[in-house]
Order: sequence, then C-alpha cells, then structure tokens
Amino acid sequence: MPELKALLFDVDGTLADTERDGHRLAFNRAFADAGLDWDWSVERYGALLWVTGGKERIRYYLDTMRPDFKRPARLDEFVAGLHKAKTQHYNRLLDDGGIPFRPGVRRLLGEAREAGLRLAIATTTSPENVTTLLNSNLGDDAEHWFEIIAAGDIVPAKKPAPDIYRYVLTQMRLRAKACIAFEDSENGVRASCGANLLTVITTNDYTATQDFNGAALVLDQLGEPDKPFKVLRGSIGQHHYISVTALNELFQRNLPS
Repeated sequence: MPELKALLFDVDGTLADTERDGHRLAFNRAFADAGLDWDWSVERYGALLWVTGGKERIRYYLDTMRPDFKRPARLDEFVAGLHKAKTQHYNRLLDDGGIPFRPGVRRLLGEAREAGLRLAIATTTSPENVTTLLNSNLGDDAEHWFEIIAAGDIVPAKKPAPDIYRYVLTQMRLRAKACIAFEDSENGVRASCGANLLTVITTNDYTATQDFNGAALVLDQLGEPDKPFKVLRGSIGQHHYISVTALNELFQRNLPS
C-alpha cells in the first residue's frame, strides 16, 4: 500500500499570518524610509496579494495604481532596493517575536519529524524571510527541520505556476502522489494541484472567500486538541485537529483508484 512520505508547506498565510501585520507593515515602512507617499492599507494589500512575489507586487502597484509616479531610470534597481529594505523591516518584526506560527503548525511539524515524514518549504517569499520566520518560531536549528527550502526566485515562474513544487519534488526525488501540500490561497492551490499534489488549505482573513477548487480539504486552521478546526470543505472523519494520523487517513482516502 502506498505510504505518505513528505509534507510540503507554503509559508506566508500558511505557517503564519505574515501578510497583514508583517509584510504589509514592512512594505509601508520601506516606502516611508524612501520618502514615498505610498501607504498600503489592509484592503489595498488584500488586492495586491493576487500578485505573487514582493518585487512583482511593487511593479503591479506602479502599473495599475500609481501611473502618476515618475519612474526612475533604473527601475529594476529601484524596485530591488525597496524590496531589500522591506525585507529588513520584516525581519526586525520577526526578531521581535511579532509573527508567531498559526495554531497547530508547531505541533504538526514536531509530530511529522517524530514520525519520520520528510519536510519541505515551497514558497515565493525570499529565503531570508523564511529563515528568520522559522528560527523565531522553532529555534536556531530550524533550517535542519526541512530537507528542502525552496524560496524566492529559485524558479522563474512563481505561483500559481506549479514550478516551485515540481522543483521541490525533483530535489527530493519524490513523486507527487507520495506527498501532501499545505496552502492558504487560490494561487497556492493552483500551484500545488498543478503539480498533482494532494492539498490541504488553511484559510485566513485575506483568502477565506477565494476559490479552492482541487483541494482535498479546506479548514480555517490546523487546530489544536483544545482549539478544534472548522471544516469548510471536504472530510477528515472524526478528527478535530490535524495530526499525522489524520493526514495518513486523508492520504489513504484520496489514493488514485
């Protein structure tokens, strides 16, 4: 009988609620440092989240919301500089302990390691952002918890393209049908399902109303023994929080016939 071998995790919105009170604030602080009058409100940032990648998000903002802005001659360098400053602000927020993991994440990662499941990260956020988030929540050896940390521009086509997941699978020498992916957004599920991965969604304030067609299970969170999840779509039997046992049962129920 086929066995579940690996869990593949998105980062922003999946491991932690990083977007509204992390990345958004960091972008605004970087803009202020640069003397720009840009301010990304909660609502505006929600609209910008449809664009994956921080540098891509800045460019989209310029193209669609600030056509009045006089672009510098070296636009690529300008955007890269803003993004670098944003990353520094974001990492300061993490260092201050301001962005904890979502409910159930730390517990599930620990259970998976004890059970011998392989772990990987598949995200469009920068490697530095990933490392700092992991270290702030798991300790200084956090990177060693994951066999592969695929982040940033490691593949040219970002989510919703499936490339980042295909890269991870290739590096781990695994077939998609041996893994479960964890995502939080429509772009994420399009990427994971595009790589033929069984996918679990945990929604957040920004993604709750998005289309998760293709996901095997949609929850409001992974849950804890004393803080059960809410099932929004799919079935997870009698389980009230996501454990390795629950994932193995989900995996077996969704094996190709």
